[in-house]
Amino acid sequence: MGKTLLAQGQLSDALSHYHAAVEGDPDNYLTYFKRATVFLALGKSRSALPDIDRVLELRPDFNAARLQRGNVYLKQGHLDEAETDFKKVLEYDAKNQQAKDSLQRIKPLKGNIAEAKDMFQNGDHQAAIELLTKAIESCPWSPELKEMRAECYIAQGDLFKAVLDIRPTTKLRNDNTAAYLKLSFLYYQLGEADESLNQIRECLKLDPDHKDCFTHYKIVKKLVKLLNSVQENINKNAYEECINKANQILKMEPTAQVFVLRAKSHLCHCNSKAGFDKEAIKKCSDVLKIDPNNVDALCDRGEAYIKASQFNEAVKDYQQAQGIDGESRRVQEGLEKAQKILKQSNRRDYYKILGVRRNADKRTIMKAYRKLAVKWHPDKYEKEEDKKKAQKHFIDIAAAKEVLTDPGK
Repeated sequence: MGKTLLAQGQLSDALSHYHAAVEGDPDNYLTYFKRATVFLALGKSRSALPDIDRVLELRPDFNAARLQRGNVYLKQGHLDEAETDFKKVLEYDAKNQQAKDSLQRIKPLKGNIAEAKDMFQNGDHQAAIELLTKAIESCPWSPELKEMRAECYIAQGDLFKAVLDIRPTTKLRNDNTAAYLKLSFLYYQLGEADESLNQIRECLKLDPDHKDCFTHYKIVKKLVKLLNSVQENINKNAYEECINKANQILKMEPTAQVFVLRAKSHLCHCNSKAGFDKEAIKKCSDVLKIDPNNVDALCDRGEAYIKASQFNEAVKDYQQAQGIDGESRRVQEGLEKAQKILKQSNRRDYYKILGVRRNADKRTIMKAYRKLAVKWHPDKYEKEEDKKKAQKHFIDIAAAKEVLTDPGK
């Protein structure tokens, strides 16, 4: 049954039948050999090895198993053990070409690995990476080689490639808490807090009492909660609470550049949306010092400049954003608005006449109008010169009220 399922490619089902077959006949070397073949097909080389060892205990001259074990050792980077097996194969079968070819590969492999270690220790990381890459092609299941290359990538600042090397080692070593901890740190440095939390949880699944993993877990969990809270408050337009949470992130992580930038970006956006234009301009400028091509920060600062009646600066920000992302609808609409308001400001600024902000509601506008209408009503003035001045102001105030309380105008 196992053989039939194996032929059909149903590896997991085949494996369960081979388990039963081994239990039923624990001295049949062929059953162990077939089960090892399924383990290897599933990528479980560490599970395959004990079966191959058992085959060779039962049948030392079974060359197919010894050749298979040599290949597993070679892929795992256990070159001395692989060399022993391939030599033994040739004792039983001097013409075995696969064993000959594999033996010829081992000596230069050992040389490359030894040289890579020297390069790594001497700080020549790029040369070490090149040698390790060649070695890993022959030894793809070697956690040591992948870990060494990951350290080289970290030294070069290429954390993403380091992650790609460390990830497989979680399966290549038993209970590899160190790999999960390393992955969590790397994802944290990359700014991927959620994935950092996932990896540190895997560490704690293997060892709930792991001191370093638990310490890092508490930090990452708190950060993820704050980041999620910021986004939730943005979605709810609760901008003052967003500002509060973003400041907490900055206080918690004042040095991790990726999270500092994210927190400052939130402060830029939420201050702008909340109408705190002076603070928004300051926070957005902080973001743009770190990331000059940040389109969102340019748009947020542009909005803040408009609210602060700094229309030339707003146009400049939107034009810069357009040069970075000309397809953005937000940029296009913002630039059109800023240019229109700048043009209007060169004529009459009704907001300025009434002394209200550009986002003032109708009630605020009417309150400002009534106050100014009382102040500048011409009947309050006796001198002709003062009366003319008041009349001019009164007309401007009335015009401003008429336009600003009419949504169409």
